[in-house]
Amino acid sequence: MQIKNLMSEDLITVDKDQNLTDALKLLRKHNVSRLPVTNNKELVGIISERDIANKLGSSKYESMPASRLHISSVMVKDVITVPQTMQLGDVAKIMLDKGIGSVPVMDEEKMVGIVSKADFVTLATGIAFDKITVKEIMSKDLIVVSPTERIVHARRQMIESHVGRLPVVEDEKLLGMITSKDLMRAFIEFRKSVPEKYQKSQIKDLLVEDIMSSNPTFVSRDMTITEVSEIIMETGFNGLPVVDDGKVIGIITQTDILRLIEKLES
Repeated sequence: MQIKNLMSEDLITVDKDQNLTDALKLLRKHNVSRLPVTNNKELVGIISERDIANKLGSSKYESMPASRLHISSVMVKDVITVPQTMQLGDVAKIMLDKGIGSVPVMDEEKMVGIVSKADFVTLATGIAFDKITVKEIMSKDLIVVSPTERIVHARRQMIESHVGRLPVVEDEKLLGMITSKDLMRAFIEFRKSVPEKYQKSQIKDLLVEDIMSSNPTFVSRDMTITEVSEIIMETGFNGLPVVDDGKVIGIITQTDILRLIEKLES
């Protein structure tokens, strides 16, 4: 299958000279996690919730409101693109090799769509995926945080581990999840509510339990990939913790499913 048959043609873009507040409004309105960035309708970058969380949480920009940051200072400039005629297995491999969540799709020099890991998950249902269980593809090298750790620590864990979500665990039991989106929203709200002169000291008082999602959806090790994919499509979650006998034993993400699809396609 060519990638043009899977991509989303409903392109939502943001101009590089707009400010971060504009991007945040678009992300929220359209319930997407990343936006292609344009300049005179030409693709010049891409910006994601993770990019925003990383930037807003850095010491260099810790007191700067989102309205003063331009898209061009936050976006990823070296955008990887694919032609619309490329086979989906080859696109999946590029996304996995480069560690990216989406790629703009081009028809010569024109952007005609975008494909994300979430689009690939829609393919992971049916007979072939009914025969594969969570325990076969889940990530067992689990990176977790405790509810009483600071959100600046959670942010650092995500950056160093190249992940967008962390289970919140205490005594091996799952209490919640914290994501790049949670961090992004927390940093923005913090800037709005705390006077600039107090931000540097008070940011350390924000804890994971203050912003995490409680009672998170989880899956069991014996569920099929079809079942997991349907949950991901229904909830919009990028990843789900795997719980066995009350303990967190792993996590299954869109990346794990993408890796499975790439393997099957090749």
